[in-house]
Amino acid sequence: MTQDDAESKTMTAPSPESEQKAGCPGSLIAVDRPAFLDYSPRTLRFGTSGLRGLVRDMTDLEVYINTRGFLNYLQKSDEIRLGDPIAIARDLREIDPSSGLSSSPRIAATVTQAIRDAGFSVIDCGKIPTPALAYFSQLEDAATNKKPMPGIMVTGSHIPADRNGIKFFKPSGEVLKSDESGILTAVEAIRAIEYSKAESQSAFDQNGMLKKTTDPARQNREAEAVYIDRYLSLFPDKQPLTGMRIVVYQHSAVGRDLMVSILDSLGATMIPVERSDVFIALDTEDLRAEDEQRFLDLVNRFAPDAIISTDGDGDRPLLVDEHGRFHRGDVLGIVTAEFLGAAFAAVPINTSDALDLWIQQNNQSMTVEKTRVGSPYVISAMQRAIVDGAANVVGWEPNGGFLTGTDFAVNDRTLSALPTRDAVLPILATLLTAIQRNVPVSALFDALPQRATRSGLLDDFPQSMGRRIVKRFSPNDVTIIDSVFDGPNVAVTRARSDDAATRSNSYLTDEMLALRQEIEISFSAIGNLGHVVRLNYVDGIRIWFENGDILHIRPSGNAPQLRVYAVSHAPELAEDIVRVALRKAARWADQSNAVCAREPSIS
Repeated sequence: MTQDDAESKTMTAPSPESEQKAGCPGSLIAVDRPAFLDYSPRTLRFGTSGLRGLVRDMTDLEVYINTRGFLNYLQKSDEIRLGDPIAIARDLREIDPSSGLSSSPRIAATVTQAIRDAGFSVIDCGKIPTPALAYFSQLEDAATNKKPMPGIMVTGSHIPADRNGIKFFKPSGEVLKSDESGILTAVEAIRAIEYSKAESQSAFDQNGMLKKTTDPARQNREAEAVYIDRYLSLFPDKQPLTGMRIVVYQHSAVGRDLMVSILDSLGATMIPVERSDVFIALDTEDLRAEDEQRFLDLVNRFAPDAIISTDGDGDRPLLVDEHGRFHRGDVLGIVTAEFLGAAFAAVPINTSDALDLWIQQNNQSMTVEKTRVGSPYVISAMQRAIVDGAANVVGWEPNGGFLTGTDFAVNDRTLSALPTRDAVLPILATLLTAIQRNVPVSALFDALPQRATRSGLLDDFPQSMGRRIVKRFSPNDVTIIDSVFDGPNVAVTRARSDDAATRSNSYLTDEMLALRQEIEISFSAIGNLGHVVRLNYVDGIRIWFENGDILHIRPSGNAPQLRVYAVSHAPELAEDIVRVALRKAARWADQSNAVCAREPSIS
């Protein structure tokens, strides 16, 4: 098979209807409108623990329907009763720059109205990070009779300012994949009710906005206070960060002041910089060149021990060392897990293999489970481990968000479990480890296996097309999740113990060897990779090459994007792998007459 043959392998072009459902060019689905509306409403698609969409499509009507649906689901699941409190919070997305519409303030007001109309009370926690809301909503305190409650966070996290979202939390924690179908059913039931109303009966005008202004709830600062205390209570009457100079890149992060307060209380000299009243989208998995230059300039200007920040809603950390080098969440998680003494870790399959190498080189006994990409999968793996008797359970993601499934002992005090992405813990753990070892922050990461990780994406890329690209390199037996090659032999692992394949082992081996050959031909433009030695299909396709480099291709689970990850011993080689893979994917899509724009982004 030639390289041209490999690239021209038949891929059926998707229909316009399927592309609309896949989210091209956006993540929304057109539906029939009620007669009195002057626009065609679009239903928000449920993604990781919540909803996302363009602000102009997040009308009060759509926000109201989804909030009521979520609450109805919890009622039917006997997780809440009428009159129970619901905690809400929001980020700092004030105005949509594209439409001029109010963003988070308006959406939060609509959520408030939906909660009241459903028969519940509102605890407005104000503008705080997502993990602060999650911690408060899940907290149980017999002394104050505080019980776990649902939480609703209005945030678009790290996505651009013309978009926003809503994250839902059950009293028991994050919304998991097993909850989604029930929530969607409840949402559609509410939608049918609201869409059946005449204009005179509806609370919404012809633009889908509430006719009457919602009275705001009185703000409650308890959520912010207990979140701060989660960290400060570990060091009573102590300031373990004394002597450290920390620059805080504040931008529009909702936890920008909270972060300064915590580290200042622990003794660090804090230098807050570049506060912004306009929302800035900071993606800790996709840093821009101007971001990296900003950090170098800040190092030259202030000579700090570290630069820290978070994304918009404070669940993804950013940490830059004293030399201006950004350290990705993959390795930040290793430092944090070691600081805590973790015994079990759940991480997504796209996590750098620096973790595996670190465990091998240091004879670590930590058990690691690789999951599909997304915090619900990480949390599910943590929960299974706890049920099986595991202790000291953690999880983290390449974006840096760190989760604790169990309580931990820190400084002879208890760090309570927080099984949702958190940015403060990995930052604090890294700074404390540097102090304890009496080394600069950079030395912590220099001591880890040196693996360069790069990622990139094709935006406005149909999810259906991404799935087709993965399928062309996948075996017909969909139960196979892993294949290891040893010369002409192939060892496969299936998702379940029973063997669903009806063909012979020789047929399976021939198919896998043919797939390996096609992959090698398709990416032959990248030099010195050698043979493919392993394939994994837990989420997309992850490819290990003979020289140790790794390529991972997967369609995003909650956006019309194709994501590509690469791991190598050198940054420039990882960048080459990402660049070639993105170019190949765009070419394959063009051959299938895909109509979405594809501008690659590499970081």
